[in-house]
Amino acid sequence: RCSPRRSPATTSRPGPAPRPGLPACPKRCPASSSLAGGITVVTWNVGTAMPPNDVTSLLHLNTGETNDVDVIAIGLQEVNSKINKRLKDALFTDQWSELFMDVLSPFHFVLVSTVRMQGVILLVFAKYYHLPFLQDIQTDCTRTGLGGYWGNKGGVSVRLSIFGHMVCFLNCHLPAHLEKAEQRKEDFATILHMQQFEGRAASGILDHDLVFWFGDLNFRIESLDIRFVKYAIDSNILSQLWEKDQLNIAKSTWPVLSGFQEGPLNFPPTFKFDVGTNKYDSSAKKRKPAWTDRILWKIKSPSVGLGVGGRRPSRGVLSVSQLCYCSHMEYTVSDHKPVAAIFAVQFASKADKPPVEIYVADEWSRPEQAVVRYKMAVGFHRSSWDWIGLYRVGFRHPKDYVSYVWARSDDGERCLEKQLCAQVMFSEEALPKGKGEYILGYYSNTSSSIAGVTEPFQISLPRSEEGSSPTDSSGSSSEEEDDSTLVLLAPKSRSPSPGKMKRHRSRSPSLAKFQGLILRPSSRDRGTSRSPSPQSRRGLPGDIPTIHLPQEEQGRCGGKAKEPGRAADSQEGSSFYKTVREQGGPRRVSADNPLARADPRNLGLLPALRLEMIDQAMGQRRESVDQGYPCQRMSPTSPLGCSTSPREGSSP
Repeated sequence: RCSPRRSPATTSRPGPAPRPGLPACPKRCPASSSLAGGITVVTWNVGTAMPPNDVTSLLHLNTGETNDVDVIAIGLQEVNSKINKRLKDALFTDQWSELFMDVLSPFHFVLVSTVRMQGVILLVFAKYYHLPFLQDIQTDCTRTGLGGYWGNKGGVSVRLSIFGHMVCFLNCHLPAHLEKAEQRKEDFATILHMQQFEGRAASGILDHDLVFWFGDLNFRIESLDIRFVKYAIDSNILSQLWEKDQLNIAKSTWPVLSGFQEGPLNFPPTFKFDVGTNKYDSSAKKRKPAWTDRILWKIKSPSVGLGVGGRRPSRGVLSVSQLCYCSHMEYTVSDHKPVAAIFAVQFASKADKPPVEIYVADEWSRPEQAVVRYKMAVGFHRSSWDWIGLYRVGFRHPKDYVSYVWARSDDGERCLEKQLCAQVMFSEEALPKGKGEYILGYYSNTSSSIAGVTEPFQISLPRSEEGSSPTDSSGSSSEEEDDSTLVLLAPKSRSPSPGKMKRHRSRSPSLAKFQGLILRPSSRDRGTSRSPSPQSRRGLPGDIPTIHLPQEEQGRCGGKAKEPGRAADSQEGSSFYKTVREQGGPRRVSADNPLARADPRNLGLLPALRLEMIDQAMGQRRESVDQGYPCQRMSPTSPLGCSTSPREGSSP
């Protein structure tokens, strides 16, 4: 495999951290000059259904074929895109993408790129040690529904350079019905024309060295009666249906399909089934079975698409052979059956080293050993926003890190110019406690991809006493039980802030942190909080805190009546402390604490919510007001802490 390996010079247990400077880089292990890679392509019209419990057989993960697969492309159509689902999916990862990441991450597949256009989704995964050799990643989408204004039909694509060869994955959902064959042709031509990528290597889809075209292409079987079609399927004489398949006819008559290849259709038509069964359409419409879900590929001819100066932009010529082309009848959640194809791709040549090589010790058993040295290749476009992430083995996507450190070495430019090693170090607070296998990855902000990775190494740091306290253990157990959605950041985001990308995240969007606002936990959440902050794990007091203001603060409020007894209770002077009731008794809170500045006017909330908050805060005191006892008046329109007698001011 093509991952940069640690040389023997870095495998021994290091001593103290090396002094800052420009340490010499150990030698890089040689890489092979050719690669035979495996690519799996899956297409499935899911019919707005919920994901099934398992997709292992669909991805051929329960066979030995997965060991030779390096890239997996998954195209989905008709994913539920109703307004409520789209709003939720805009905030969080959709359930289908979440399912495939969960299933593929244990097999060391990482999400490289994803693109969505309403119900059409394309996901591209790759083995983690291939990530540095996947560069120039771009996406595009083209709407063809309602004359190009609606995205229920159209195409989405992901293009990338794989070992120096330009490859494009195109997932399409074309118009339905038997008589719309010409419309499908026009829409496909529109997609090819509209989708353009940056760079001179391959600006159009057909300029790529290898194109995979798949999806619900909606081609039907012409001329034959539905009874004969079903008879041919039951009798397993599918070859008699091939010559009437619209796509097979179009491949020999449409110039736009020239050069596209497809394996034999040795599986039954994948449309249309009664949902939940393997029976073809039994409704009143009785649609004729058809091979609507297809996977094709095209290799660019060596004589076309020459680069600047007559040179080919990519390295050598590809050879592709299809190993498997089948449908999966075991999935019944949709009226379509999913289709999968496995390809063996022989790359004539490949990049011999990654853009960034990272060197690390075999084990980090002490914080001072968390030293990372990296070397950037000539021509690498470094950025001050590049960072090195620490990932658990089995991470799901490039932002699914445990911690990170900015790759901002003081000698970064000098290291790049003189091909020397730069050095950074993880802080003790950023390191995970306990034992486990981890991987380091250099994330390039310029290319929005990982430019270098290490092989797995061990981290075995002792757990702190605080981390093993009962409070923290209960919080961690609740986090482990949380199987909530992982939020994917935008591809162009530089990096999330440290500590905000935890392994488990809530499905609900977090509330804005208004200054001084304290929310009571619900009865369901009072046992153990899922929040990672220590304050939330301690639990909030059961009642609204009582705030005592000093006399001089009341004077500034301009209150009309001041009672001697109340002024005597406020002899705090300039220190200005508040007393807060808690479960364990009163404690003193400094004025700098946000709790001390809990002024409803500063919250920026709607008036109705402000009144509700004040009502909750004063609910327990209304009885005392009715009985004539003195109290402080709190109102959204009056200064906080101005005291009046019950007769002078009305309750909120």
